[in-house]
Amino acid sequence: MKLTITFLFIFSTFVAFAQPPAGYYNSATGTGFTLKTQLYNIIKDHNDQGYNAIDDFFPIADIDNYYEDDNTILDIYSENPNGTDPYNFFASDECGNYNGEGDCFNKEHVIPQSVFSSNTPMRGDAHHLLPTDGRVNGFRGSYPYGIVGSNLISQSGISNPTQNGSKAGNNINTGIAAGFSGIVFEPIDEFKGDIARIHFYFVTRYENLVSNWSSYAMFDGSSNKVIADPFLDILYSWHVNDPVSQKEIDRNNDVFEHQGNRNPFVDNPQWVQAIWGNSLSVTQSNTQFNFIVYPNPSNSNRIHIQSEAILDEIQLITINGQVMQQIQNPDHQNNTYTIENLSSGFYFLKIISDNQSVTKKVIIN
Repeated sequence: MKLTITFLFIFSTFVAFAQPPAGYYNSATGTGFTLKTQLYNIIKDHNDQGYNAIDDFFPIADIDNYYEDDNTILDIYSENPNGTDPYNFFASDECGNYNGEGDCFNKEHVIPQSVFSSNTPMRGDAHHLLPTDGRVNGFRGSYPYGIVGSNLISQSGISNPTQNGSKAGNNINTGIAAGFSGIVFEPIDEFKGDIARIHFYFVTRYENLVSNWSSYAMFDGSSNKVIADPFLDILYSWHVNDPVSQKEIDRNNDVFEHQGNRNPFVDNPQWVQAIWGNSLSVTQSNTQFNFIVYPNPSNSNRIHIQSEAILDEIQLITINGQVMQQIQNPDHQNNTYTIENLSSGFYFLKIISDNQSVTKKVIIN
């Protein structure tokens, strides 16, 4: 495990990278929203093949060569990455009508069509169109993506969670997901990073249009940040915890062949943090003290906190709001505090001193 942190910026290591053409990103030299606009200018002029062309694209780009490797369609809403799939589709199983889960697959717009009024080129953009079970696609509807708690919704003709564990219900509205309590849809962990990077692509590719679209809970109405709190924190955590896969790399290359543009956040995952790092929420309550967090070089499950003030309490909190460790009046040497027995993950570290608190995000790999 390794901890890498600054006050607002969190870095993580991604081991898989796609291969864009030489020079494709030469003009992407900035940071923050300047970088986002530079990427927009690189990917904006894609060759829209149209919505109907996706029917022929799926059998090229979305065959399961990664799990069963059985020439079936890879559906993120039915795939079981650790065992037998509940059902499988072949390319001939696409349809528009269904009665129950497992009947057929259709086209899922990761960003709902209602957001952009089914206009082109968004409607046929292969980067955010996925083949998914028709019934589960209908179950997800236009709900935003989020973290579902125990309050699941009921819908006739489908189990919740679905047969591969995807689910819909009220957002947990705590921890990393605090700030939204409406209904959300949550895919399984295996594909959360895919969903996140699709969103980062989409709001970059269409930054010139997005502020004029219909109201959508995941979007804030701007053309720069676009992704609203708390959804930015949720998508960022998914992006970090589910790094770029070979499936995404291959599909990015296929989309490039199909329509002539790439998802830059599959090619260069670090750009997510470079663009949105300053916008990731950090709670600070008028604190009058400073501190730094750094890893122990000889013990990867231990971190140190060095503070100029004596700390009253330290809390390590999961993205779902669960307090994993709570240390009151912690021991210290020269105002240096130690937290041990850490597991990999995305956490909040809450530091309290003299009724003041600061919360920082930490990623432990």
